[in-house]
Amino acid sequence: MTSGRQLVRALSCATAFALLAASASLAWSQSLPKAAVRNVDETFFGSTVSDPYRYFENTKDPAVAGWMKAHSDFAHATLKRINGRDALLAQLETYDSAASARVVGATRASGDLWFYQKRRPQDNQLKLYMRHGLDGREVLLVDPDAIEKRTGKPHAINYFTPSPDGRYVAYGLSKQGSESASLYVLDVQTLRLVGKPISRADFGFADWASDSRSFLFVRLQELKPGMAPIEKYQRSAVHRFHLRGARLEPHAVFGMQAAGVRMTPAEIPFSATTHDGHWVIGIAVNGTQRELRVYVAPQADALAGKAKWKPVIETQDEVTGLAYMNDALYLNTHKGAPRFQIKKLDLREPDVAAAPVVVAHSERVITGLAAASDALYVEAREGNVKHLFKLGYASGATLEPVKLPVDGAFALSDSESNASAADPRFPGVVIDLQSWTQARQIYRVAASGEVRNTGLQPAGPYDTPTDIETHEVMVKSYDGAMVPMSIIHRKGIALDGSNPTLLYGYGSYGITEEPFFSTSRLAWMNAGGVYAVANPRGTSVFGEDWYRGGFQATKPNTWKDFIACAEFLIAQGYTRPAKLGILGGSAGGILVGRAMTERPDLFAAVISAAGALDTLRAEFTPNGVPNIPEFGSVKTEAGFKALREMSTYAHVKDGTPYPALLLSGGTNDPRVEVWESTTKTAARVMAASTSGKPVLLRLDYDAGHGIGNTKKQQLEERADWYAFLLWQMGVKGYELKPD
Repeated sequence: MTSGRQLVRALSCATAFALLAASASLAWSQSLPKAAVRNVDETFFGSTVSDPYRYFENTKDPAVAGWMKAHSDFAHATLKRINGRDALLAQLETYDSAASARVVGATRASGDLWFYQKRRPQDNQLKLYMRHGLDGREVLLVDPDAIEKRTGKPHAINYFTPSPDGRYVAYGLSKQGSESASLYVLDVQTLRLVGKPISRADFGFADWASDSRSFLFVRLQELKPGMAPIEKYQRSAVHRFHLRGARLEPHAVFGMQAAGVRMTPAEIPFSATTHDGHWVIGIAVNGTQRELRVYVAPQADALAGKAKWKPVIETQDEVTGLAYMNDALYLNTHKGAPRFQIKKLDLREPDVAAAPVVVAHSERVITGLAAASDALYVEAREGNVKHLFKLGYASGATLEPVKLPVDGAFALSDSESNASAADPRFPGVVIDLQSWTQARQIYRVAASGEVRNTGLQPAGPYDTPTDIETHEVMVKSYDGAMVPMSIIHRKGIALDGSNPTLLYGYGSYGITEEPFFSTSRLAWMNAGGVYAVANPRGTSVFGEDWYRGGFQATKPNTWKDFIACAEFLIAQGYTRPAKLGILGGSAGGILVGRAMTERPDLFAAVISAAGALDTLRAEFTPNGVPNIPEFGSVKTEAGFKALREMSTYAHVKDGTPYPALLLSGGTNDPRVEVWESTTKTAARVMAASTSGKPVLLRLDYDAGHGIGNTKKQQLEERADWYAFLLWQMGVKGYELKPD
């Protein structure tokens, strides 16, 4: 083993080489097109904001498009020049292909039919399958790889929902990461499509009627000539599709125009038809706001287009989750209960205030609920470990724990397919369960409490590495708040500040980073890497109060907590600034971007993947309006101040030695526009930084926000991330090869 003194000497040499390599890279970049400054000054509530690269928002401008392409080509070429990058990619491919398949979204239908998505080592994209029983013959239903071969463009399945009788499956399909899905209906007996695809069906699922012959779905409005792109997600409506005659109802079933419904143009309507044929539940979602407004109507009236909808839940009731059984809605609410409680609302006489509490507020954070025929299943977090409980439907029933084989994480819904873990027609639940050191497996929980592995997810040789250890720590932040962080690394590392360390965080929408297994982390650890995951304020690891502690005006707590976690890793000897990198994506761009601008001395390298970096301009994009509830609006003084404080772009200062920066994004991103996530901030940091370290703009012209990316795209991006970090940390074997 290398001594500490030898390590320090070797690392000093490596760091010097990395700086030389960075300077050489910068010199090479001199031939790239420069971004001209064209300031646009705006005044908000007495404060003037300068935007030097506002014109970059017109990505169709030939000069802007040329700048983007030149810098992206340069970034890809530079990343490919890093010694060790190809070996990293080979490792990632080996780990990814070690198991015979990856299976997600397992969903049941009548007749013991199972539907799920699967990707084998030879596949580039998840495919949709069906089988009769867990041991039955597998049938391929939808093959995006075959579609790519026909069209030359990568496609992905956005969602799928089988009909209750299992005869049909509705699914969304989009291309090039756009998430702009068309909805298809497949007869699984004949493997023929029913009717033509329905466009503008971006949002998540088909809500089948109990007779399996029609369904409801959300359709975006048509953007007609002259309409602004910002209107894309406004005035959506729930429509009905009939399989007989492949007929689409011309009038909306639920939405702004429906009788009895009060909705704003920005609210998005969803529906849920109950399995017993009694009700249709209409849900109005105000963009990213977690609190729901809910209406109900008799199912027969709603499906006939004659419903007069009745409001039963308002946002002030602070309900964030629902489950239905026996003419009652079970409500997960944080009103008066920051760690949530569950109430039971009788839909025949709905009164939320008077609804009885069936699961009381406690130290556990209730994070989800799902109704099965035998019981209501409840997921709750204690620390960073999820626990499963069940509650019988009889009056006076008490919460019973279900013992799981792994202490880790699961969810009662599947975000990749919008599949629910439970079905009110069947007993028990089906869950994905994993931890930091145990790969995801799919388990079936019986009504008896017995938990069995379904066998749907094949095991792989790297599923349970024994040479990795994890630590759950609490970190004191700048104001005394204690922030949870998970640290994962190979056993036996030296706490001498020598370890390449990657700190990841997100910190928005109340999304908590729970234990998850990733074979790609093994490649990072093979290079001596430590991987850390923070749960700063803005997540909901400790419930609603923790979430609101990193929300709009209090958002600075999110990156200040993250900075405290970085300082902890240094103080405890895991790493030092020259060996520390940070990673965040999407809203996590706020986290890493502001950590970089506030403490540029603390990090060797920063990666922002499709990150929200120009928050002052976000609400003027199609997905900006739905995000106003989370981040605020420049149209109010409080909102402007909060958004300006969040903006990485607005906080870049000339003459500052910024760390190396890799901005990664897809040009078809429907959630964070490419100029918001990459180009404007890239140009600004290139002009401002005095460190001589690279600022790389890695664009993918066949990708969007990352949803639907092919295996090849995912692995190449991850290899680029790791290689970039190791290069900038001066790790031996990751120097930049001569041009």
